[in-house]
Amino acid sequence: MTTTAHDVAILSDFRYPGGNSTAIAAEVRAQAEAGLRTVLVHVPSPHNRDGLPFSPRIAELLRDGLAELAAPDAVTHARLLVIRQPRIFTADLAVVPRIRAGHTVMVLNQAPGDAADPRRYYDFDEVRDRVELYFGPGIEGPGIEWAPISPPIRSALPVAPLSAEDWHEIIDVAQWWTERTGPVADVPVLGRHGRADPVKWPRTADELLRAYPDRADLRVRVLGGGEIATRLLGRLPAGWDVVPFGGEQPPDFLRSIDFFVYFHDPDLVEAFGRTILEAMAAGVPAIIGEHFRPIFGDAALYSTPAGVEPLVRELWADRERYRRVATRARDFVETRYGTAAHLARLAARGAGARPAAHRAPAPARRPAPVPRPRPVLMLSDNGAGLGHLSRLMAIGRRLPEGHPAVIATQSYGASVAHEEGFLTEYLPSRTVLGLPRQRWAGFLRSRLEHLVDLHRPAVVAVDSVPHDGIVAAATARPDVTWIWVRRPMWRRDIGTDWIAKGSAFDGILEPGEFAAAADEGPTVADRAGVHRVDPIMLLDHADLAGPAEARAALGLAEDRPAALLQLGAGNINDIASPVGRIAAHLCEAGFQVLLAESMIATEPLPPLPGTRVVKVYPISRYLRGLDLVVSASGYNSFHELLAFGVPAVFVPNRETSLDDQVARARFAAAAGVALCVEDPASDELDRVLAEAVRPEVRERLARRSAAAGIGNGAREAARWLAELAAENVRTGA
Repeated sequence: MTTTAHDVAILSDFRYPGGNSTAIAAEVRAQAEAGLRTVLVHVPSPHNRDGLPFSPRIAELLRDGLAELAAPDAVTHARLLVIRQPRIFTADLAVVPRIRAGHTVMVLNQAPGDAADPRRYYDFDEVRDRVELYFGPGIEGPGIEWAPISPPIRSALPVAPLSAEDWHEIIDVAQWWTERTGPVADVPVLGRHGRADPVKWPRTADELLRAYPDRADLRVRVLGGGEIATRLLGRLPAGWDVVPFGGEQPPDFLRSIDFFVYFHDPDLVEAFGRTILEAMAAGVPAIIGEHFRPIFGDAALYSTPAGVEPLVRELWADRERYRRVATRARDFVETRYGTAAHLARLAARGAGARPAAHRAPAPARRPAPVPRPRPVLMLSDNGAGLGHLSRLMAIGRRLPEGHPAVIATQSYGASVAHEEGFLTEYLPSRTVLGLPRQRWAGFLRSRLEHLVDLHRPAVVAVDSVPHDGIVAAATARPDVTWIWVRRPMWRRDIGTDWIAKGSAFDGILEPGEFAAAADEGPTVADRAGVHRVDPIMLLDHADLAGPAEARAALGLAEDRPAALLQLGAGNINDIASPVGRIAAHLCEAGFQVLLAESMIATEPLPPLPGTRVVKVYPISRYLRGLDLVVSASGYNSFHELLAFGVPAVFVPNRETSLDDQVARARFAAAAGVALCVEDPASDELDRVLAEAVRPEVRERLARRSAAAGIGNGAREAARWLAELAAENVRTGA
């Protein structure tokens, strides 16, 4: 007989940011409270992009020990398997997880389509066939139970054997309820929260303003998706307060409003209405469309958009009725959608709570006998390339096991960090969100404080300029050690305002600079107490592939010299115009020419005759397979090329905000370790390239750069941060 290792296995894609992850988190917490053991089986959905990290709600469950993650190559045993999100099965799975369960429930938490297209999201028959194939025949117990999440989903499904009862959402009311002594402001405050999706809003501007009025004696607060509404209106109404998704925690947001109002596109088949459930649990009267009545009964207030304002003013004038509505909603939610209802349906499927003598200890309540090691949270800027992120990953991969790295980045390179094995958090930059500076500062502070509270780091290392939001978060969380990872070689007379904000940090870590003698930037006069290390690089010499292996990996022939062009990072194309001239010159000299494309570039490099585009990270792993590199003189590529003895021609990018690439490239040329082209539009380019293709020149450059003896300071930087983390843990600061 099979030994059951877990009580409940939940299979889903845990990267979904909205209701799917929220519902899973609620169920896992209820199971942990009942002493049930949960395992999470991750299956990537074809509708989520590669490299997307787990939802913070799921990461928190794993961090707190409330659930464990199934190993990809192991057989998972459970009394009950719960599968969520049918869109996972719109394509064949690359790898089918091996699960042995006594009972299996497929939770249909999304309709196949909407009014405009009944199969917009998935074909039910195709999903059913795949799920039955993967998890039906051969498992123990009865066949798969198909459970809609709500009456609207049930009615949207084709005629098929469905469970008698819905597998509805649940909520722990005690975690949400707040006693309200009065209104939150001197005028009614209407609000809504949720992920950004156009179908989550009324279709027309007229309907939108009826549901969320623009009145001097009303206020509207929006958490998530506000940019969709303002784009539809063509303006931001004066009485609206729009907060980006994730800018506040939902319980805090709900405490700031008097009425929860939710109306959406009429074509949308709303699966359940998780945010409505949360508002009712928090004591906020919910005003919603009549189509939600099968889910929320008489506990909600039903209206059309045009009826919202009269209903709001009616309840605002009658506080006793307001209180009765809120209390009735709470009681309804607790009875129908509370955790007890979930535990009852688990028991009915053979996964009920174990007798106390046989329960596994609740992990979240285990007292730690000694302070546990805490991670180092590493925050990078949204640079166009991967420079900031690569330096932090260089340090993070060398931290001791007791202080793991958590990467938080404003860069699209979050997917790269995730693929490199880091627990990764993505913080949208001000440019991506389109926020004014003050609003962005508040958002960044809120997100950083949340990440500190979530991951409980001992140290936060910031490879970024100290934005106001970062400074505010450091001030608000003084029990954490905040370190600024500040590279040198800034442009002259730029950035002195950033230098002044360095006092907000507990220390400054400065990577080394080969061209330090030419550094005239503002960091030079601000080095008192700065911890300095050698240049920080992602890879050591031992990490590099040998010449033959590197050439094979890059698809290069052995009988011809090879050159790599990496003339910018991300979308910096200011020096892209000479690429054709450089490539043509090298091709004419008999070189195989590769164009390096950034892993986060949003537009592909244009094809050039005789060249081939490579998109590899880290490209530095294969430098020994190259005979020449023509590169911008950014911090990372500059030091990697010199440290690994690769003949290089530096073409400085003059448009970077802080980096003095011109001075760096000039110094390398003066030191004889590289060649330099300051003006790629001039005849200087042809002259320098004619010199660079000569074998004896490349041999000399390789010899001199290798002789410079540039070391890698990443290990020393990791050691220093780990010491700070250990000190923080010991002192309990």
